[in-house]
Parts: sequence; structure tokens; C-alpha cells
Amino acid sequence: MSILRPADPTSAGLAALLEGADEEVLFLADPRVAVEPGPRIVERFVQVMEGTGAGWVYSDSVGHPRLDYRAGSLRDTFDFGPVIAVSVAAARAAGLAPDLRWGALYDLRLRLSERTPIVRIPEPLYAASPIDTRSSGVAQFDYVDPRHRDYQLEMERIATEHLQRIGAHLAPRFEPVPADAGAFPVKASVVIPVRNRERTILDALGSVLSQKADFPFNILVVDNHSTDRTTELLRGVGDPRLVHLVPERRDLGIGGCWDLAIASEQCGRYAVQLDSDDLYAHDGVLARIVEELERGPYAMVVGSYTMVDFALKEIPPGLIDHREWTRENGRNNALRVNGFGAPRAFDTAILRRVGFPNVSYGEDYAVALRISRDFEIGRVYESVYLCRRWEGNSDSALPLETQNRYDAYKDWLRTVEIAARKRGGGS
Repeated sequence: MSILRPADPTSAGLAALLEGADEEVLFLADPRVAVEPGPRIVERFVQVMEGTGAGWVYSDSVGHPRLDYRAGSLRDTFDFGPVIAVSVAAARAAGLAPDLRWGALYDLRLRLSERTPIVRIPEPLYAASPIDTRSSGVAQFDYVDPRHRDYQLEMERIATEHLQRIGAHLAPRFEPVPADAGAFPVKASVVIPVRNRERTILDALGSVLSQKADFPFNILVVDNHSTDRTTELLRGVGDPRLVHLVPERRDLGIGGCWDLAIASEQCGRYAVQLDSDDLYAHDGVLARIVEELERGPYAMVVGSYTMVDFALKEIPPGLIDHREWTRENGRNNALRVNGFGAPRAFDTAILRRVGFPNVSYGEDYAVALRISRDFEIGRVYESVYLCRRWEGNSDSALPLETQNRYDAYKDWLRTVEIAARKRGGGS
């Protein structure tokens, strides 16, 4: 049995392959990749497909373990590897959306997942050259690159129709943000979790302390037991607006640090994010974000940011404004992509009800998904944040094991969110 290398990603191209298939299983390989099949690759794929009733089967490759598929794995960037097997009968029964230019396989995969298992074989059944040799810190921004806008709109349409079919789609109807949030010591708190950022923490603080606003604000720095000079530098800042919090516990991730900050009696009416190696873009950022939170009023507001190097010089892709977010469909499309953007700001009363998972990756995504299920999220589309890319970033160049762990966690978050939306009746 041969492995086909389809060069046509359209609905018509895939439909022609399925119509012309004369076997029960269709093997497809990425035409960009050199694949060296193992001795029993075909037999193993067929065995597993027949034994599980799967409509789509994929496997590990030499040196490249992959993730098991679940309901929340609906992102179009899920790594199946360059070789997959598709049940011809199941694919014909599932059908295809017409007129797709790029996403026919994505559409077929989602349709099959609604009817049959998608099964990974945790065995290295072939060797392959890498498809994308860029670092994780570069590839993660593909979905916000304006050059790919038409492609992303097609993928969003495919994912949205899938959510509609499974009863997990949300129409643009939102709960009102409660007006009475109780008493707070200041209008806004900038929250900065930090550990071992002696090179950048004073830059971050300076960008906050220079903010011009007609309301009182403070900075809650959660110093997560730094072992470099970070703690010493923080203690040397004489501004009374700086609140230096050191957790009693030593097992807190970034999410746990956020929970500590928002539970503090010194936390303001609004909690605004700043990472310890980033900066606000100008002295009116805090006022602009609070203005947007109150204009809604919104439970959460997400800004836009500019990618810069350590010296704050703009680098590609430049402005990240998440134009893919729309009021009508943003919280559905959020299940397809891996992030909401930055900086993030919250109504503290609502944030205290939701809470953060005690992890150091995906904690912001988890909170944003949960808030978006009930409340409208506001957006600021001008750049208000400088996001530094340097060797100290936690996601600048992840090893495969870490990347898989992070992706698996976000897939799990999406799985929980999809289940919750289905239980709530969807739209």
C-alpha cells in the first residue's frame, strides 16, 4: 500500500483523493517532509484502526513523541506528524465543507472526531525530517501574523462550525458585570510575579511608577523567593506605591503568585498584568486600560503589544494586536488558538471568584477561557505594552518535552471548557 503525498490542500483536492481511493485506508504524507517508513508502518496503522474503530490514526516518529488527542485538541496546529492514516469509509460518511482553500484536512479531522476516535500510536513507526525548524518562541505568533489573515479566517470558520455541531458554541450574549464590587484601597493594582529577574525588574517597575493617572494605584510585586539580587533591588525602591509580597509557600507557580496578589487586602478594584521582563509602552497605559474596563464595564480587558529585543528595539512580527478577536466570535475562536494577548487586566471581584491554577504556563489562558464563558472581554487595539524577547524568556526556545507538556495542558483546559459549554447548552 502506497503513501500518498497530496499537494492540494483544498476541499476539491481531498475529495478527489477520497473518491478515488480503492482501499479501506488512505495514507497521507506531508509533501514537504522526507519520510523513512519503518518496516511495519502500514500493518501497524491498519491494525490499530481496525481494532479501535478510529477514523484517523497517527503515530510517534523517531525521536519525536506526540500527544494523545482529546476533545480540546481542536487547534489547527496540533502536531500529528507528517504521516496519517484515514478511514476512507468514515471520511466519506463525515463529508467535507465545500470551497476550502487550505483547511480541508483540518475540517475532515474535526468532522471525524465527532463520529470516531482519533488515535495516536505511541510507537516510532517512521523517521522524518522536521517540518518547521523555527524555535517555539517564533512559531507561536503565526496565528496573529496579518500576512496569514485569510488562512486564519478559514481555520476560524472551520473550528466555529465544529463547535456548533457539538453544542459547544457560544452566541454573543454576555452576563452583566456586577456594579457593587465592595471596598478597595486603590483603583488599580499592577501585579508582577517575579523570580530571579535582576536584569529587568527595575525597568518593569519604572514603567509603572511613571504612569500618569487621576486615580490611586499601587504595584503588587510577588517575589517568589528569588535567589539573585531581585529581592535586594526591590527593597531598595523607596516608592510607597510598591507592595513587596513574599509568599510563605515555596511551591507557587505564576498562577499561585497571582492568587496571592489578588487575595491581598492591598489589591485594587482592578488588577493589571505586567511580566517582570516587560514594560508599559508609555505613561498613559494604566489610565487607558482602566478607562476601557469601566467603559464596558468589562470583566476583563486585553491590550496589544509590540515585540522588542532586550534593548527595546522592535523585532518581527512587531505589533501583536489579536485582530482575530471579535465580539461575535472571539470566545469561540479562543478555543482554536493558544492565547488571548497582553497585557491582561481584570475586575478583581470577578477574578477572585475564578482564581488561577497554580501553574507557570497557561494560567492566564485558563482564567481568560473561564471569564469569557460568561462575560464580554474588552480590547485595546493600540500598542500599550513592550514584550521583550531574550534568552531569559520562559518560552523563547522550548525543548520538545516541555513544549509537549505545555500543549497538553492547554488541550486539557480546552477539553474542560468545551465540556462546560456543552453542559450549559451552548448557543
